[in-house]
Amino acid sequence: MTTFNQLLLRKFALLAFVIAFAVPAHDASAQTTAFRQAVAEGASQDEVLAEFYRGREFEGIWTGATGRDRARRNALLAAFASAGDHGLPAVQYDPNALMARLQAANTPAEKGAMEVEMSRLFLSYARDIQTGILTPSRVVSEIRREVPLRSRLGYIQGFVESSPASYLASLPPSSPEYARLLREKLNLERLLANGGWGATVTGGGLAPGASGAGVVALRDRLVAMGYMERSATQTYDATIQAAVQRFQQAHGLTADGEAGAGTLRELNVPVASRLQQVIVAMERERWMNRPRGERHVWVNLVDFTAAIMDNDRVTYQTRSVIGATASDRQSPEFSDVMEYMVINPSWYVPRSIIVNEYLPALQRNRNAVSHIEITDSRGRAINRSNVNFSQFNASTFPYSMRQPPSRGNALGLVKFIFPNQYNIYLHDTPAKSLFGREVRAFSHGCIRLNDPFDFAYALLAVQEADPEGYFQSQLRTGREARVNLDNPVPVHLVYRTAFTHTTGQLNFRGDVYNRDSRIWNALANEGVAVRAIGG
Repeated sequence: MTTFNQLLLRKFALLAFVIAFAVPAHDASAQTTAFRQAVAEGASQDEVLAEFYRGREFEGIWTGATGRDRARRNALLAAFASAGDHGLPAVQYDPNALMARLQAANTPAEKGAMEVEMSRLFLSYARDIQTGILTPSRVVSEIRREVPLRSRLGYIQGFVESSPASYLASLPPSSPEYARLLREKLNLERLLANGGWGATVTGGGLAPGASGAGVVALRDRLVAMGYMERSATQTYDATIQAAVQRFQQAHGLTADGEAGAGTLRELNVPVASRLQQVIVAMERERWMNRPRGERHVWVNLVDFTAAIMDNDRVTYQTRSVIGATASDRQSPEFSDVMEYMVINPSWYVPRSIIVNEYLPALQRNRNAVSHIEITDSRGRAINRSNVNFSQFNASTFPYSMRQPPSRGNALGLVKFIFPNQYNIYLHDTPAKSLFGREVRAFSHGCIRLNDPFDFAYALLAVQEADPEGYFQSQLRTGREARVNLDNPVPVHLVYRTAFTHTTGQLNFRGDVYNRDSRIWNALANEGVAVRAIGG
């Protein structure tokens, strides 16, 4: 427990004494009645609190003189003192302000009002720290994630029936990633209090062999960031080059060891901005505060990777391409369950692509997109020469479109299906050149994989003695084949511009869709702030 919290508890022990002896002995029954009436009145504005206190005949849980009441107060105040550590709005959960209000409550009616207020603050804190401050879809419509909200009545009933301190300690996410982000947040806050990473590195770029003031500034910043040991070198030598590569790897940049304009831009991002990213990542982690599956697929959109995770360890990872940045092509965020893969898939063209891209092309030239079949409502191919495409618009076009299995198919040779209302899946692609780029946002929303065959082998390894042989035997037929997964695998499409490796290395990525900036603004509106801490 921190020294601050120890002082806080001693201070509140005195407050407990004040509360215990503030009520005169005479007329205790009348005062108890007045207290309960005040609780009933205050709780009536909240259905959950009204139900909870009604079940207790409006007896308090916070403001009494018993040891249990005192333990609950102390535990709540200690939790509130650490709210800022978790990136919660510290002003809303200010323990000193709460103690002052309690001390100022002298009459039974005032104590009853504070009783309900403490329960209200407890419920707000419990939800904020366990499942997040924000409703994500209200901030970013492309976040389709179902936040695992808990019962508010269950919170307060569970708290009363449990050890107060243990119950409150159990509320934050227990995931290793949350713990690592919390640790890195506190490290960055201490760093901010001590001046950050020092002076920015100026100039358009630096390369191995360079020397001078720019190289010295680069060296000093890399040392401050922890990417190299202290050094007196004033030349861009092999040590600096290796440190630059480590920085580039941690920021999703091409690790060529040259401090070009893009690398310097990331290098010069201030500590306060990085803190914002970590706080947003912690909020996002709270939105996913539920089991992810011992085996699951983790697609970090802004890292442009898709990984198979087994017991929180990456067992396979490949590069990915995500939806383009146009508002109608961005990949959404959600979780679902992968049930099967399709080898030699047909591509059934989404309606939006048909009417927005292919119909205009067909109206100009009926032989356009000739590699795509045009089919009627029964799936039969139609003869283009018999259709006057100019008579149709986006609403009236009566046909579907399909690309048969082939190496040139838009889905490549395999797709991985987790049925969802957004028609999003993982798939192969013939457009392999895009995987060499740093920023890979080019698709219509689905996730393209650089090494889909190896991805398939890894998925099949738990159910096939020879996963590669089995997959290739299906592939060689050239026919579309569905392969069910014996044990369906959860899939999580996430967006983390700040994340850690299991080693604790903090990584940052670009805010490709400008989602995290919107989330930060929403958090700031709720009172969340970047802070600097000593120690």
